[in-house]
Amino acid sequence: MAISYNAFAQSLPGRSSFFVPKALCIKQRNRSTVVFASNDKNIIALQSKVDNLLDRIKWDEKGLAVAIAQNVDTGAVLMQGFANREALSTTITSRKATFFSRSRSTLWTKGETSNNFINVLDVYIDCDRDSIIYLGTPDGPTCHTGAETCYYTSVLDQLIDDEASGEKLASTTLYSLESIISKRKEESTVPQEGKPSWTRRLLTDDALLCSKIREEADELCRTLEDKEEVSRTASEMADVLYHAMVLLSKRDVKFEDVLEVLRKRFSQSGIEEKQSRSK
Repeated sequence: MAISYNAFAQSLPGRSSFFVPKALCIKQRNRSTVVFASNDKNIIALQSKVDNLLDRIKWDEKGLAVAIAQNVDTGAVLMQGFANREALSTTITSRKATFFSRSRSTLWTKGETSNNFINVLDVYIDCDRDSIIYLGTPDGPTCHTGAETCYYTSVLDQLIDDEASGEKLASTTLYSLESIISKRKEESTVPQEGKPSWTRRLLTDDALLCSKIREEADELCRTLEDKEEVSRTASEMADVLYHAMVLLSKRDVKFEDVLEVLRKRFSQSGIEEKQSRSK
């Protein structure tokens, strides 16, 4: 029995975490549908609900909705395009971020020429049901310029200086800190006059760095043991995080790599994860 589905992920309320098993999917040519070869009563029952929700999507007059790609680990907004029903259908079945090109009037999958695909792990719909987020992991730079994301020009910087470089990636606080530490690491290889910054000292003294991480971790624990103010816990955690990120930089490990490890552990118990580690 073949069951025809429209691009249902965009119509799921709140969060779309249901992805189509590839073994059940048959992509029909020239149709914006996903076809299931299945007798599963649960899938059959879901079709009506999905179709009804899909009809409530606020497509524009051209049958499009804004589609944003976001890095699941860093939170960085990678790019923005447009999607129609077929683009969403293709994204669901291929797990690759797919958009509709308004200039060429055709579908295009990010990475189809550069191999810098965006691997979609989840799809979100906003409260007004007129925009979509592809939440995933990029295989490489997203922007055609080679930049990590398509957003690297600060409007405020441009207002202050018309000739601002436009090479400042839109970053969260955490990744702005990582960027600063990275710059200090580059500078640490060049002789410096005067007193070095604290970050530079840590980068050039492994013993000092490790001792500070242990010290700050102990102070964090003391905020619990001594029942200190909650603000102290936040402050001490900030110290632990900063010093740990300096160590990551020393080891050439990105914080994104750490978040990826954590994400992969979500579906595994802590006990199982520890047991699976090589001894």
